[in-house]
Amino acid sequence: MFYAALARPCTCKYTSFMGIWDRLGNVIKSHINYDSPHRASDPDIDAAYEELNDFLRGNGGTEKAKAKEQEKTTAWEKPIPESIKKAFAELGLTLEATADECKGAYKKLLKTHHPDRHSKNEENLKKATDKTARINAAYERLIKWFRE
Repeated sequence: MFYAALARPCTCKYTSFMGIWDRLGNVIKSHINYDSPHRASDPDIDAAYEELNDFLRGNGGTEKAKAKEQEKTTAWEKPIPESIKKAFAELGLTLEATADECKGAYKKLLKTHHPDRHSKNEENLKKATDKTARINAAYERLIKWFRE
């Protein structure tokens, strides 16, 4: 059988992968043997199944998952200063935007309003320079606020 081949010792020079192959063999064996109370002898997989079963029973997952969820919800409970609200508006974002979304909006606006794109017309060049300065200032305020 296939799993018997995995149980044989490896004679290759790449023995650093033996742990991976042993774990894979245990997972395959446990899925073949449905009578066992534990489907896997891997502690990581057992922990994942336990967390999944807790969640499906309505217990809300393990304590680790609850702590991570609590940390996620408390991050936005700090009051948002008016300057940060204006910075979000300058980048065209909602107050719930993440740092990655801010970075994407910043890059997109800079491509549109970069002064080099408007160098032929003096009036448009001045407007683009002012707009780029406002975009840069707003992005710097937001990144500083996200790091706090």
